Amino acid sequence: MKIFLDTADIDQIRKYSFLIDGVTTNPSLIAKTKTEYSFEDLISEISKIVPGPISAEIISLESNQMVEEAQKIAGISQNIVIKVPMTMEGLKATKRLSQMGIKTNVTLIFSANQALLAANCGATYVSVFVGRLDDIGHNGMEVVRDAVDIIARYNYSTQVITASIRHPMHVLSAAKAGSHVATIPPSVIELMSKHNLTDAGLEQFLQDGGKIQS
Repeated sequence: MKIFLDTADIDQIRKYSFLIDGVTTNPSLIAKTKTEYSFEDLISEISKIVPGPISAEIISLESNQMVEEAQKIAGISQNIVIKVPMTMEGLKATKRLSQMGIKTNVTLIFSANQALLAANCGATYVSVFVGRLDDIGHNGMEVVRDAVDIIARYNYSTQVITASIRHPMHVLSAAKAGSHVATIPPSVIELMSKHNLTDAGLEQFLQDGGKIQS
């Protein structure tokens, strides 16, 4: 399973660049960074750090405007993926962008039916928001499993991204479900790397190492 970093924070992207395969951003993440970069400059800078897919979201709501905006953003770098909302207008834009050779990430997906429609329109990625589903009492990972199964069964080229990840167990469950990608916040990446027994073992090794004569 590929690991994307879900952030627009340049410092965090640099910190974890050695272990990630791509980056996903959205307007909310960009707003939280309070960056001095313009949107275009920020996406350009990220694409210089990470050679893999960089998802950048369009904000237009009508398909023709979506396509026009997407073409502009896609021109920033070859590894840009356009995030398109899961709406009928978004699906229209996804179909056209796919025909133009522009990669897309259909976002805000909350059902396998939505994932199926997006895949049928040629989406490069579909982002299933498991955390938000869990928040309202649904099983987000079940949607991931269904989407992965449907896409494999009918040989779509679309890849499933498990998004809205809240904790390390979401990542483990995504991997076991066969998700092609998990896009993970920096805080969760950090938690994944830690374990109390690792810390205790390292401390013991250091103590014992100091007793060994050189």
